[in-house]
Amino acid sequence: MPGNGLAEHPRALDSAAMNRVFANLPTTIFEIMSRLAAEKGAINLGQGFPEDDGPADVRERAARAMIEGPNQYPPMRGLPVLREAVAEHYRVHQNIDLDWRREITITSGATEALAAALLAFVEPGDEVILFEPLYDAYLPMVQRAGGVPRIVRLEPPHWRFDTEKLAAAFNAKTRVVMINTPHNPAASVLPGEDLALLADLCRKRNSIVISDEVWEHVLFDGRTHASMLHHLRERTLKIGSAGKMFSLTGWKVGFACGAPALTEAFARAHQFLTFTTPPGLQAAIAYGLGKERAYFETMRAEFQRGRDRLDSALRQEGFATLPAQGAYFLSIDLAASGIALSSEEFARHAIEHGVATIPYSAFYASPGAPNLVRLCFAKRDGTLDRGAEALAKAKRAFS
Repeated sequence: MPGNGLAEHPRALDSAAMNRVFANLPTTIFEIMSRLAAEKGAINLGQGFPEDDGPADVRERAARAMIEGPNQYPPMRGLPVLREAVAEHYRVHQNIDLDWRREITITSGATEALAAALLAFVEPGDEVILFEPLYDAYLPMVQRAGGVPRIVRLEPPHWRFDTEKLAAAFNAKTRVVMINTPHNPAASVLPGEDLALLADLCRKRNSIVISDEVWEHVLFDGRTHASMLHHLRERTLKIGSAGKMFSLTGWKVGFACGAPALTEAFARAHQFLTFTTPPGLQAAIAYGLGKERAYFETMRAEFQRGRDRLDSALRQEGFATLPAQGAYFLSIDLAASGIALSSEEFARHAIEHGVATIPYSAFYASPGAPNLVRLCFAKRDGTLDRGAEALAKAKRAFS
């Protein structure tokens, strides 16, 4: 139409018109492998979610809360009853003293908490130390916040900090260090001496730690959780996940805990992301956090039994596996298993034989990822057995 000021033939939008951080990202390997598993009817030992659907009493509490209400906006920082429950839970289980009014914010999952923390603490040009292998969301979130990633590689099978490499990663621009313990995908647990080393370096460089501790209750062989808050109280934001605690990953209820100065900055970022989280789910998680220790002990024992079942089945078929100290992941060392394929090649090969895995290349930003694949053992016995059988077929087909 003449005179409307619009071009007659507007140019179609392309990726150059989009935010480069996200426009250039491929579809995640988790989505790809889960889709292939569904299409091919394969056993999905790839994406990390439990096969059972969480404790019935917690789900019933959520249903009742949603029926009875209220279902309008809860407080931005979370329902007081849940923030109090988080504080009490960490006091009882980890001997951490938190002020629920000033040091706890409820988030729509741990990933939202990680994003809000980076937006709150990082200015464009600040450096953020990350550790490979790294959860795939970390790097794009750092870049979106304007941060400059500085990546330190951890080495299998123990995935410990190397003192010299870690110290060399720090400089005057180091604003944030992101850690994950227990670790996804490596299933390792950082010992207290590693956390103490990091705390000392952060004090010297005036840096903040964003500590992703979502697997804190999924520990094996008698281990207890060591939080970064035990070592760097005033400079750590600890992130927890109700989804991981109660096998309710779709609920997306998380907690961010830290000193008031960190929490104030964090809450300002959080209010302009999701703002708040469904009140019925918050009420149910508040109830769940008050469960007796026996619930958490039983949960750990069941996951450990699944780990041992899958590990034993794989070893009988000639697979070499890495130690799994926490989280619900078990890793196969392909080279040590006599398989001369990259992790991606084996994942593609295995899906054709009926089982989905996750290649470690998905957890590396730089080339040279070790030839490992990650399996999730938070499944029923039959699923684990069929998955191990399919992996054995894949191995025999390659051999």
